[in-house]
Amino acid sequence: MRLEQIVIDSNEPARLVRFWAELLGGEPVNREHGWAHVEPPDGPRMSFQPVPERKDVKNRLHLDFEVDDIEAAVVKAVNLGAEREGLVVTDEQGSFQVMRDPEGNEFCFVH
Repeated sequence: MRLEQIVIDSNEPARLVRFWAELLGGEPVNREHGWAHVEPPDGPRMSFQPVPERKDVKNRLHLDFEVDDIEAAVVKAVNLGAEREGLVVTDEQGSFQVMRDPEGNEFCFVH
């Protein structure tokens, strides 16, 4: 068994796929019925499924992306439309920065 793709609910899949494609690499692909996906060079496909409801609560699952430089990754993501959530946290396992993509889905940069 292997992880083939991660599916994220989205109000605007075509917009959200462009954010993730710019952030992670890969070409955004718009599909039938409003779906979209990107295949980053270093990870599984990320697909975006159209849904009518907006995100209101914290995700039960989020993605962590290992980066060499958290602040550089934050600057890039913010310039693409993400938002920083709080400050960098450092604990015994390392450092991380919680982020929100343009639709509010949480993800982290870790080092």
